[in-house]
Amino acid sequence: MDLFTKAKDLGIQPDFIDALGNHRVTSETALKIIIDALPVRTPTRFLDEAVVIRSGRPARSEFKQAAKLPLRWKIEADLKVIAQGEAHEPVVAWPPDLPEGNYRLQLTDASSFTEEAPLIVAPAKAFSGDFDRCWLLAVQLYGIKSARNWGIGDFTDLEGLIELARHLGADGVGLNPLHALFDDRPADCSPYSPNSRLFLNALYIDVEKLPGFQRAFERKDMLARLRASDTVDYAAVAEQKWRALRFAFDSFKVNPEGERRQDFERFRAERAPLLSRFACFEVLRRKFNRPWWEWPEEWRQPDEASCARLRQGADRDEIEFVEFVQWIADRQLAACQALAKSQGMKVGLYLDVAVGVQSNGFDAWNEQTAISRRLAVGAPPDALNTAGQDWGLAGFNAAGLEIKSFEPYREMLQASMRHAGAIRLDHVLGLKRLYLVPQGFAPDSGAYVRMPFEALLAATAQESVAHRCVVIGEDLGTVPEGFREEMADWGIWSYQVMMFERDNHGRFRGIDHYKPNALVTFNTHDLSTYAGWRSFSDLKLKRSLGIDPGESDEARWHALTMLSDALRHHAIDGHDLYAVAGFLARTKSRLLAISLEDLLGVIDQPNIPGTVNEHPNWRRRLPLALDEIAAAIDVAALERATAARMHAAV
Repeated sequence: MDLFTKAKDLGIQPDFIDALGNHRVTSETALKIIIDALPVRTPTRFLDEAVVIRSGRPARSEFKQAAKLPLRWKIEADLKVIAQGEAHEPVVAWPPDLPEGNYRLQLTDASSFTEEAPLIVAPAKAFSGDFDRCWLLAVQLYGIKSARNWGIGDFTDLEGLIELARHLGADGVGLNPLHALFDDRPADCSPYSPNSRLFLNALYIDVEKLPGFQRAFERKDMLARLRASDTVDYAAVAEQKWRALRFAFDSFKVNPEGERRQDFERFRAERAPLLSRFACFEVLRRKFNRPWWEWPEEWRQPDEASCARLRQGADRDEIEFVEFVQWIADRQLAACQALAKSQGMKVGLYLDVAVGVQSNGFDAWNEQTAISRRLAVGAPPDALNTAGQDWGLAGFNAAGLEIKSFEPYREMLQASMRHAGAIRLDHVLGLKRLYLVPQGFAPDSGAYVRMPFEALLAATAQESVAHRCVVIGEDLGTVPEGFREEMADWGIWSYQVMMFERDNHGRFRGIDHYKPNALVTFNTHDLSTYAGWRSFSDLKLKRSLGIDPGESDEARWHALTMLSDALRHHAIDGHDLYAVAGFLARTKSRLLAISLEDLLGVIDQPNIPGTVNEHPNWRRRLPLALDEIAAAIDVAALERATAARMHAAV
């Protein structure tokens, strides 16, 4: 079997048309690395993929010709048989009354050959929300300034943002990913490049709220400098916060009883066994100070017995400290969502979920079957990134997910939805296919790899309904035919960015173009702010950094003219941010996000893709403190713009 045939048998697409219309073929060298990096997939004899049954709908599966009839089938849950039967034709109609859940399907044909496959019984659709139309205030939490925080926005600031959003008439606050990063590697500050998507970034904890907090150890001069800085000094913030957390933990240890200890133990039980493994990983990575695949053999794979010994040894307190910190972060975030709901907000927190994880982080160590650490998720060349993109993140792979009955994906969703009314799956196209780049290769040297789309949609619907959490898929870029339709059929919302909603002549599409089940916004964290866009600042900055902006000045002037035409066509005067917000507020889309940077007229965008140190990505702080923001916004203009979807104060 030649290499390209083998690749296609494994669901790898080695040739494709990119967004620029160019035909691309992955080199044999890169293709071999991709094939070798994926788990060995045993060819299936009876079924090509997991069985998905949507509650209330008939479901049938066709067997491959290799099956020798009759074929006996059993559906098992926790080693108990809940349904069984025998197929005398190469098709079976599954029982219509199976409870929603996750099962193993066992198939045995007339030759006594047996194989298993996952079987998912899912709700017909994901949770659709119990609201009509509303809007959200979108914020980069780390960038919030306040008189009391320690140089980075924290969960108490988030409570203030919730109050601000309510004052402005919003029904929630949208945030950057809150995933756990590497606290000892301040250069790795991108919230989209996490250590783990299963746990939280401890720097968002308000340490002053902790019982046992003492101001005696504070360096007031350092805190004053951190509060005044225009950028987040992650190293200095981490040094101050971890010292405070240590003091709080020592105080907590002195009192081993009481309600707080009981709540801590409840949290440990809620998050077991992942929390225990995460704590062990954090201790081990500091001890060995190198990537986990270079650790001593005993620790290169998570092992419950080894972790249990570690917990009973000299590192016991360090492990408990990591768990303590995650408990505090979880409870402070939970309090924010509870506050939003008590204010009558229809959504509350809207959280972003990164598309992958760093290969040397906890998730990749913990899940070595379903996550491919040697391959990076990215995107082929397009108009905005003509060289293609390599995001340096490890993503899930199809074979590993199926082997694990999709549990790693569910765990990621559960962690993300834990305290959210809505989540956004970054690069949701990865549920159908991932563009993977071998380490050390250029971003345009990758290949698409097929994912178990229907099974992942089913798992998403399960968790969405269980958590009553709306799921929005960031469906930008090169979208496969029929993708959005299938996503919508499962109740996953679309993500419509006005900057991209233009026809072949550059005209902005009208209000009726936007879908009801969608989140609509003018821009994203990877695009220019509205003020930066109107002033051409983004084009100037990219050129100064040697980056192709993908747009000429003439094209930008044309875009500005087209925007004015679109606004006038809908009888909207002016072309300021409030005019654009008014346009978007009139769409049928049930969620609208307006960024705080745009409301404040900030010019610089949070992140410029393709840069690392050339631009202060993920470090910029807002120009005003939290308690100064309301006075800087034209609240009356904002209320007029969003009148059709205003939050009713309670």
